[in-house]
Amino acid sequence: MKPIKISNRNIMFTQPMTDEYDLNLGLILGDRHNFIIDTGLGSGSVAPILDYIGDCTKPIIVINTHSHWDHVWGNWVFDENLIISHQKCHELLDKYWELPLEKYSHYIDGEAHKCLPNQIFEGILGFPDDGIILFHTPGHTDDGISILDTVDKVLYAGDNIGDTDDEIVPKLTDLEAFRGTIAAYKKLDFEICISGHNKPQNKSVLARIEAEGNLD
Repeated sequence: MKPIKISNRNIMFTQPMTDEYDLNLGLILGDRHNFIIDTGLGSGSVAPILDYIGDCTKPIIVINTHSHWDHVWGNWVFDENLIISHQKCHELLDKYWELPLEKYSHYIDGEAHKCLPNQIFEGILGFPDDGIILFHTPGHTDDGISILDTVDKVLYAGDNIGDTDDEIVPKLTDLEAFRGTIAAYKKLDFEICISGHNKPQNKSVLARIEAEGNLD
């Protein structure tokens, strides 16, 4: 998995996943904490992130952008750390953890064990000392959240950006909720958007999603 420096304190780790798209995990080197965005396909997915952090003693905070299996199977590596998600994400993982683990076991990288988030929220959660804001952004899933690094102006949108440039509009569970999420994104001050599977985008991707998804 190759680390790609997106900004001064944002690093994206990209892991090949299918013939169509890759899997992106994120690391934000905050002043007080190191934030890991999603944990991928198991212990093998997060190992390069831990290697990158090295001997840094800042506490690690893990954030699950949503409950889909390819974003959470490495949670167990951080069972003694803070793992944050939306309340609905926790509920879905608790209810449905085993089925995708069995169905998609050929994707497991390293080891994968059930490990639920241990801090949940519903609306907005902030870490002002680190310049980080988490907020509910449904659309691709009902439980989705996004993360804004207000210092480096980087937005982590989970899977609310399509997996490839040819399919920039993601698969949706709620079109109206997604319209609200895109409207919320447009109000944010960010320059780079990192998603779960696509390459980094700039803010103009929102206009393209609106146009191709007939959202405006």
